[in-house]
Amino acid sequence: MEARAVARYVRIAPRKARQVLDEIRGKSVDEAAAILRHTPRAAAAVLLKVLNSAVANAENNHELNRDNLVVSKAFVDQGTTLKRIRPRAQGRAFLIRKRTSHITIIVGEKEV
Repeated sequence: MEARAVARYVRIAPRKARQVLDEIRGKSVDEAAAILRHTPRAAAAVLLKVLNSAVANAENNHELNRDNLVVSKAFVDQGTTLKRIRPRAQGRAFLIRKRTSHITIIVGEKEV
């Protein structure tokens, strides 16, 4: 049995979120939460919220035990890109891309 949590349109670049997410894939839930709490990246706080949501979904909706949960799948997809214009010299315009992410974390029971 697996439980999942998704955060969509998070205002962080997918590449930056993937760097942190790669650290917790395959780890137990408690170990992954500890890693995220001590990672000094902006994406870590968002990923911790999604992880806690996935654990809560597993406990409440599927009656799974938190001690047996492991991060089975975790991935970041690119969301829509907000485009902003920055004025540059001689009347030119420079496009600033503010990227968004769709973060998905799936927790499942540890295989024995």
